[in-house]
Amino acid sequence: MSMKSKLSPLTWSRRGLLAALLSLGLLSACTGNEPPTTLRTGVARVLATQTAAWNRGDAAGFMAGYWKSDSLVFIGKNGLTYGWQRTLDNYRRSYPDAAAMGQLTFTSLRITPIGSDAAHVVGKWHLARPAAGNLQGHFLLVFRRIEGRWVIVADHSS
Repeated sequence: MSMKSKLSPLTWSRRGLLAALLSLGLLSACTGNEPPTTLRTGVARVLATQTAAWNRGDAAGFMAGYWKSDSLVFIGKNGLTYGWQRTLDNYRRSYPDAAAMGQLTFTSLRITPIGSDAAHVVGKWHLARPAAGNLQGHFLLVFRRIEGRWVIVADHSS
């Protein structure tokens, strides 16, 4: 009698389950999936870097968190803006100096993975501007990992 015939069907189903789980694990490793906490940390790091740049009056540094592409889309009170440079130009026109930019904070952040290389973020933004008056609103950002970097590919801020 062979070894195979001595094993119970339960043993074979456990082996099959183990093989399936190992295959899935290897497949995940090969496709670059990362745990949701790692994804969230990467996205949160971009937002923290943007906040620091904004708060030192560096609009170009703030824009480093955006996809540098003509396909970037920003939706705001004036409608749609396509492109990284046009979005930067709009920020510079609306916030010409550090006093106009104020101090930015993001709160109520909800970072939701929507794949191994994409996430969306919902939250609130607030600009403390003692001389010009405070501003605040809400946003929905779509992040993608492009060439190994997390970047905002779409921003709807109101």
